[in-house]
Amino acid sequence: MIGWAVWFALGCFGTALLLCLYRVVFSPALTDRILALDTMTINVIAALVIVGIADGTPVYFEAAMLFAMVGFIATVGFAKFLLRGDIIE
Repeated sequence: MIGWAVWFALGCFGTALLLCLYRVVFSPALTDRILALDTMTINVIAALVIVGIADGTPVYFEAAMLFAMVGFIATVGFAKFLLRGDIIE
């Protein structure tokens, strides 16, 4: 039963990733693209956690934590670039 739930969840997150990718490519505004990239990061983190649950190894949870930290820094960098036009002062 858990196998079906894992595959269903991975399918849902895969669909969400494709929809976010569509939004990144065909978005009218830069802020929408940044938001879609941040949502893609969250979906990848969730997919990694689900694969870690299915596989039973803690490696995927550590990878999800690293991906979350990098995604947060990237989102903050994009937001700072939009506000000031410069990342490093």
